[in-house]
Amino acid sequence: MNDTVNITSAPPCAPAWEKVEPAVFDVPVGAVDTHAHVISELASYPMVVERSYTPPPAPEKNYLAMLDALGMTYGVLVQISVYGTDNRYMVDVLRRHRDRLRGVAVVSPEVTDRELKMLHDAGVRGVRINVLFGGGIGLAAMERLAHRIKHLRWHMQFLVDVRALPELMPRMTQLPVPGVIDHLGHMPVDAGLDAPGFVALRRLVADHGYWVKLSGAYRISDRFQTFEDVTPFARALIEDAPEHMLWGSDWPHVSQIRMPDTGRLRNLLADWAPDAETRRRILIDNPARLYGF
Repeated sequence: MNDTVNITSAPPCAPAWEKVEPAVFDVPVGAVDTHAHVISELASYPMVVERSYTPPPAPEKNYLAMLDALGMTYGVLVQISVYGTDNRYMVDVLRRHRDRLRGVAVVSPEVTDRELKMLHDAGVRGVRINVLFGGGIGLAAMERLAHRIKHLRWHMQFLVDVRALPELMPRMTQLPVPGVIDHLGHMPVDAGLDAPGFVALRRLVADHGYWVKLSGAYRISDRFQTFEDVTPFARALIEDAPEHMLWGSDWPHVSQIRMPDTGRLRNLLADWAPDAETRRRILIDNPARLYGF
């Protein structure tokens, strides 16, 4: 599979909404938003030329305000692709909130042990493989990076369209670290529940212990801003392995022109996991195990 992205331009994307829809269920104390990004207002954190989009600032103070508005006690920051392997801004934010935040970094296979230790000390608990947006590290680095991070007990997070999974399964099932799949597999829901890629995702979860982020519904749905067509996919994954499901806001919803309501994205959990105990596992117990909260 080709894991490069051809960059012809880096169009701007819209800013996230400040207001969020009120919660339709009791968000438990200890809840974790496992997927969001921060983007500095300062020119001292330059974006890479090979990015796929140009986001507006989404600084630390706005991110923390969003967490509070959602009722989230903790958060996980994921290194955004527009910064490439320059994790400095994310790490700066992590260090200022060691008790509340964890991170997922983007690093090259040549990363030094010293840098890995620095990232771990700051709160990083995984690395991301990204084949969908420019600025990421692709599949060619997967095995080498997995062996570099194994001693830290980190995980490997994949931003990949799961329609590619049947081809990738032999490699992904042999990795020596846990795996996490972003955004419900990032496959358009019109491909159907029986699509080979989604069937492969369910096998990764049920048979190989992979985790899935119940995030980014607006990226795969044809029903903006209700996203009810995502519900059967989320429910199937939750039924397969509720102990390996995570929830993430995907704030500030980069690479988008239409902005979803972040509160509504949280409220989808009421339909995806109607049982309060299952929601508690997804929001508290599971991320506590994976990220060490």
